[in-house]
Amino acid sequence: MTFIDAGDGSYAPFSTDHCIKCNVCTTVCPVARVTDAFPGPKYVGPQAQRFRLDRMPDASVDWCSGCGYCTRACPAGVQIAETNSRARARIVAEHGTSLRNRIISDTDLLIRFGVPLAPLANLGLRNRLARRIGEIVSGVHHRAAVHPFARRTFRSWWRARSAQRGVVTTEPGPDAAVVYFHGCAVNGFEPGLGRDMVEILERNGLEVIVPEQGCCGLPMISNGLYDEARRKASRNMATLASYARRGYRIVSTSTSCGNTLKAEYREMLDLDDEDARAVAAATWDVCELLVELHEEGRLDTRLAPMERELPYHPPCQLRAHGIGTPAMTLFGLIPGLRAVDANHDCCGAAGTYGLKKERWQVAQDVGRGLFETVAASAAPDAACDSETCRWQISAGSGKPVRHPIEYLAESYRAWDTAHGA
Repeated sequence: MTFIDAGDGSYAPFSTDHCIKCNVCTTVCPVARVTDAFPGPKYVGPQAQRFRLDRMPDASVDWCSGCGYCTRACPAGVQIAETNSRARARIVAEHGTSLRNRIISDTDLLIRFGVPLAPLANLGLRNRLARRIGEIVSGVHHRAAVHPFARRTFRSWWRARSAQRGVVTTEPGPDAAVVYFHGCAVNGFEPGLGRDMVEILERNGLEVIVPEQGCCGLPMISNGLYDEARRKASRNMATLASYARRGYRIVSTSTSCGNTLKAEYREMLDLDDEDARAVAAATWDVCELLVELHEEGRLDTRLAPMERELPYHPPCQLRAHGIGTPAMTLFGLIPGLRAVDANHDCCGAAGTYGLKKERWQVAQDVGRGLFETVAASAAPDAACDSETCRWQISAGSGKPVRHPIEYLAESYRAWDTAHGA
């Protein structure tokens, strides 16, 4: 068993010695499929790892997008993507990283400044000249898929709503409530998705608790900034673990955030204590939870018809959960909605990967088949569970892309309107 030096004094056991050199990981790698700059998961992962014990990792490891297909495909159970991520962290620990990578991975910081300045910031994001200047200055590609800032954060809406409802003297128990980990995308970019989730869960008999929280830290993990990611994780754990130990389910509308709580804190940041295990076991994807409610006969299925086709892309982070595609079950509950799996492995976004000017074209080449499928569909829009994937597919196909539960919320509202509820 090889022990990986994360570059900060910590070591973790990985299964690189179990590699049988079968090349299955390379055959499923979306990045190796489109560029020769990345020699493939086997080479930069287990094959190169033996040389990293006393040498600095090869820079080619930074071409890995972290989609995780290699790890899931490996017949020997080698954690290839995780090995590559730690190798990237070692490079960053030894040599540092760019200001660009630090800024785009600190989503809390971006939201703190971007939302109050949303009109001006969004004007710049829509302006081609400003985007080209931004590429020169920041290294973010001028055509990268970026979402406009919301005019108001989800947390601001939640505080106002809570104040309007008055002081709650008794917190509902774990059988009657869930804890919402909304993540950065909902807080600063898509607050409407968070409002939809609250509306749907309350309609189905569950109160929602929104504790203090910050970015899950995944963008920092992806950019090799492990120390910064651990600080984010520790602050979240300080809040979430107490709920998890009391039996509350922690629900996320972001497959990326959810998988970070479930797996990344322990596997990548070495936070494998009682708190981390409790949070991991308590974390649910929102579609997974709604399907569970349906199977228990507790989900309101009074849904208005949607006579239409819907292309659906299950993102890489959802596949990492190992829960299948619960959104497809939810789509099947809406009369007339014909959801079709777009049948493509990766959209290419990979969080911040597709933002970088030197990676943008690779991200586009990875997702091209998916973009073409969505664009060619007669449907007016498409669905996907992960935020950066939604933005990437929308930019590549020219069509809006929504979270699966937004269709459920729309159908509920249409039913209420039709029946005077």
